[in-house]
Amino acid sequence: MQLILTHENADFDAVASLLAASKLYPDAVPLLPRRINRNVNQFLNLYWDVLPFVRPEDWQRRRVEQVIIVDTQSVNSVRGMVRAPRVQVFDHHATHRQQEKWTYHVEPLGATTTMLVEMLRAAGSGMSAEESTLLLLGIYEDTGSMTYATTTPRDVRAAAFLLENGAQLSVVRRFLNVALTAEQRQLSDMLSASATWVDVAGHSVVVADAVAPEGFDDEISSITHRLRDALSPGALVVLVALHNDVQLVARSSSGYVDVSIIARAIGGGGHSRAAAAMAVGQSLALVKRKVLALLPQAVVPMAKVSQIMSHGVQTLPPDALIADASRLMQRFGYEGYPVVDDDQKRLVGLLTRRAVDRAMSHELGQSPISRIMMAGSVTVRPSDSIERVQQLMLDEGWGQVPVIEENGQDEGVSLIGVVTRTDVLNVLFKSTPVTAEPDMRQLLVDSFSPILWQMLLTVSETAAALNMPLYFVGGVVRDLLLHQPATDFDMVVEGDAIKLVRRLQEMHGGETRTHSRFGTGKWLVTSDVWASLAPDMEPIAVPESIDFVTARTEFYRKPTALPEIERGSIKLDLHRRDFSINTLAVRLDGSHMGELLDFYGGRRDLEQGIIRVLHSLSFIDDPTRMLRAVRLEQRLGFRIETRTAELIIDGLEMLDRVTGSRIRHEIELALRDTAPARTLQRLDELGVLQHIHPDLSWQPEMADSFVRLRALADDPVWSQLLEAESMVFPYFALWLFPLPLEVQLEAMDRLRVRKITLDDVKSISRLVEALGKLPDDAHPSQIAKAIQPFRGRVLMVVFAALGDSIAASRIRRYYSELRLVKTAVTGEDLRAMGLKPGPVFAVILDRLLAARLDGEVADEVGERELLAQFLAGPPAGPKEWVT
Repeated sequence: MQLILTHENADFDAVASLLAASKLYPDAVPLLPRRINRNVNQFLNLYWDVLPFVRPEDWQRRRVEQVIIVDTQSVNSVRGMVRAPRVQVFDHHATHRQQEKWTYHVEPLGATTTMLVEMLRAAGSGMSAEESTLLLLGIYEDTGSMTYATTTPRDVRAAAFLLENGAQLSVVRRFLNVALTAEQRQLSDMLSASATWVDVAGHSVVVADAVAPEGFDDEISSITHRLRDALSPGALVVLVALHNDVQLVARSSSGYVDVSIIARAIGGGGHSRAAAAMAVGQSLALVKRKVLALLPQAVVPMAKVSQIMSHGVQTLPPDALIADASRLMQRFGYEGYPVVDDDQKRLVGLLTRRAVDRAMSHELGQSPISRIMMAGSVTVRPSDSIERVQQLMLDEGWGQVPVIEENGQDEGVSLIGVVTRTDVLNVLFKSTPVTAEPDMRQLLVDSFSPILWQMLLTVSETAAALNMPLYFVGGVVRDLLLHQPATDFDMVVEGDAIKLVRRLQEMHGGETRTHSRFGTGKWLVTSDVWASLAPDMEPIAVPESIDFVTARTEFYRKPTALPEIERGSIKLDLHRRDFSINTLAVRLDGSHMGELLDFYGGRRDLEQGIIRVLHSLSFIDDPTRMLRAVRLEQRLGFRIETRTAELIIDGLEMLDRVTGSRIRHEIELALRDTAPARTLQRLDELGVLQHIHPDLSWQPEMADSFVRLRALADDPVWSQLLEAESMVFPYFALWLFPLPLEVQLEAMDRLRVRKITLDDVKSISRLVEALGKLPDDAHPSQIAKAIQPFRGRVLMVVFAALGDSIAASRIRRYYSELRLVKTAVTGEDLRAMGLKPGPVFAVILDRLLAARLDGEVADEVGERELLAQFLAGPPAGPKEWVT
């Protein structure tokens, strides 16, 4: 026989899961537990006749060999159950240790009922309105009516399905809000009076304990819900002494507090937001001590202000003009400025963008900002929790809160940064990454050679001593997370990069190059420096210099113009980047080594493999980002997300305002990548090529030419034609090859190509023309004469373009055979014969080479005999031959 069981103190999710399982397994008996929550019992009493349950007192002992347990992972003893029954588990608590030989169906959902409703729907099972309502009660109660953070889209869809099948929300509302009994109200008052607030890693947790009134035999969960709603803590743990036992009921309102950890340690279970346990034979005082000791294990420390603040803060004096403040806000995109009275040395208020915009609309630009600022002094310290910042923002209405030094005065002017409303929201609503938080410190160790790691530690210690946050940013962090080689060693300094570079030179030697206008410094690391830093390591594959850049922000005075630079925070520095995956940063100074900064969802986009801009004006500010987006997409195997692709198409006309050299630079970078053909094809699909020149395009047949060119570049013999150059020109010229020469010239003029590029592209046309003029039975000397004047990279392009044609075969023959043929007779030989050096030497040697190529002569003897004929006179004498 088969039984369906659930846990004691059964709530609606437990009993609804019993019902759903009985419909999936109609031969199994759904046996209710002995203790059921009062509101559930009231529902059962009202609808008992239409439900399939069996009460414990009605159970007749029978042999039970199979058990289905729902909303729990432990089996209660039942009369007639064999010692080791076959067990199936349906649950949404994913933290339990699984038993061998049991079958588990465990998924992280808001309610176990959801999983079973999905199975009923898939099986096409019918259900009455009463059954649908009970199932909906199960989902609503365990998801807090879809408000708990554990609620999933699947819970919502299951609820919608039940509503479509007759579930009554009015009944759900009635049984989820049952009034407390007199005994419950008495216990609730006792718990409220005993409530103890505990701060655990920045989170407020309430522990309330009481001895139940004599004769109390009611459920405690509804009391716990009401107490939590009244106190609004991060989590609530209720302890009630019942005879010789202690009942624990815990609820969490925060994703940072997992109450199931406490319940499991006491002998119970549950999930992160709701859990319960029964401590049998233990005193209330003992259980409370255990709970207080367990709290640090159940709480994830809340983020501190220091983790999200922007270092460095710009302030305004109270007498600054509103018009000037408006210009600054427009230039830097700030939403507010702290207002500091320099004379009184204190913070006096906050100026918001909204106030400035309203004042400007009323033509108050020449008034001082003190007229419209929010007066007061609201500050936090780096060690304060995000919860405190959030509460200050709610209480005071400040959207930007200045950060003061840890030991600074509340109203002093020792402002070291600012934390904004956006910073807080990013923490509170940040989506959970698919993968675990990476160990960035270990990734750095694994990615850099021991000597580079030693250098990084040296710079880290120096920056920490100067109290300057130091970072790797952008591509190097992206590549570290993608487990690709990190080749960039440049760093961003939140402070003064030049000061850091000079301190490194003072301590370790080397030379420096600085640029005060841009706040950049270069440390030239000599071999002596490497030797002093790592005396036991050979400085192999180490950089000759390391660049340091002061964190900065950008302002585009007009679309497509190069940006103007100002010093800024690391957050502002990252915001000026092109795509979210390039906005990641790793902090490097001192004890902060390995801290990952992700303000703009870069890690999420890395995991999802998408290219996304940070704001809708990104391509207006810098249209070359369109080409960069495609280049990154193809190099990384990602995809440009839908909205970003739309912004590219909408902004194509802005390319007309960009100089050709900037566009050419981006194209050259694409041609250096591993998949230039795919990049050009994608640029064509998005319409970018046509906006560079109307006749530029990508034809599918070009792909074969690019494959042939790549094969030539990988061939050790053919690659010599490049003369150590990159593949940029061959790919570029091959891309233009199918176009008429006139269009090629116009496109190159738009792109402002270098003169050597222009000359060689013209040479390609001349070579094709020369090959086309050769007769079908052309002699080897004719082939050599047609091809020899052209540079090697020109030959590569034409060979790759012409494929299997006769002309291509002639280039192959020339390069692999004919160019290697040399005459035995040299200019020195002619000089020794008494001939006067001059143009005649080239004519004679060319004739001898032609004879050698065409097989007229085969060795030096034959060459000298032919040479003697030349010198003998008419009709083949030197005068006739020379003319």
